[in-house]
Amino acid sequence: MRVMRILITGSSGHLGEALVRTLQDLGHETIGLDITRSPFTQRVGSITDRAYVKQCLRGVEVVLHAATLHKPHIASHTRQDFVDINITGTLNLLEEAVAAHVKTFVYTSTTSTYGHALTPPEGAPAAWITEAVVPIAKNIYGVTKLAGENLCELFHRNHGLPCVILRTARFFPEQDDDGRARRDYEDANLKANEFLHRRVDIADVVDVHLLAMEKAAEIGFDRYVISATTPFAPHDLSELRKDAAAVVRRYVPSYETEYHRLGWSMLPTIDRVYVNERARSQLGWRPKYDFSTVIGCLRACKDFRSPLAVAVGSKGYHGRGFVP
Repeated sequence: MRVMRILITGSSGHLGEALVRTLQDLGHETIGLDITRSPFTQRVGSITDRAYVKQCLRGVEVVLHAATLHKPHIASHTRQDFVDINITGTLNLLEEAVAAHVKTFVYTSTTSTYGHALTPPEGAPAAWITEAVVPIAKNIYGVTKLAGENLCELFHRNHGLPCVILRTARFFPEQDDDGRARRDYEDANLKANEFLHRRVDIADVVDVHLLAMEKAAEIGFDRYVISATTPFAPHDLSELRKDAAAVVRRYVPSYETEYHRLGWSMLPTIDRVYVNERARSQLGWRPKYDFSTVIGCLRACKDFRSPLAVAVGSKGYHGRGFVP
């Protein structure tokens, strides 16, 4: 891979730090931009400050835009904050990227953009979530992330800027923001379950960003679902809503022994399955972490997180220092 000058937004956050760590190890020149100082942030400032964004983009060939307010920030930030950071900040980056002749723009989006499309009606099969599913945003987070995606598409069409959208599943190590989920499951148990249908390890997220960076010029513009490879198939969707454990037992029968040993439980029902087939076929992505990997690690009494996930650790959601 040719050495490049790369701007990473949100470099003091989970994904931003992971990207900077990896890119530096590969020998690239990284410019980490965040409002919070960290060993991985060289430029301290906000993407809402267009003049500062312009300075940061001098000589940059690639933008990896990971800075964002996330769904849990709904509890601590206003809708205007979401608009300012997730929309205006993205617009500033795109406009100045075009002015600076940036060659590639990779936008970290989220599967949360699908919103209401993720929850089928009572009695219906689980939703099979591919790029063909039409998003129905259900909160300000989804609305603003979709707006950011649409801005990327606009700048590709109007200015020829290669833009790749990566709709990532959950990868944060923090506890679930759903109080019921926290009550019903030990945290590691819940995260292990999610690798079946809605979670991805941060090391695999970094890998797909690097592939998107390499292939953006060839692709031009596209969107990809980024989640661990599910063992399920479309013919499982009806049964997943009724008896998820029975379906999992068919594909990964060894899970029961490890779950019994740990006192863990399987989800009684699964309502959606994220499908990464397009990212694997078009980007050549080969995610290393899935539910079978998790069970193998449990059997070996090992942490099922990647070394990169362990190194980045937990940063929290609601402290102002975390918000890019």
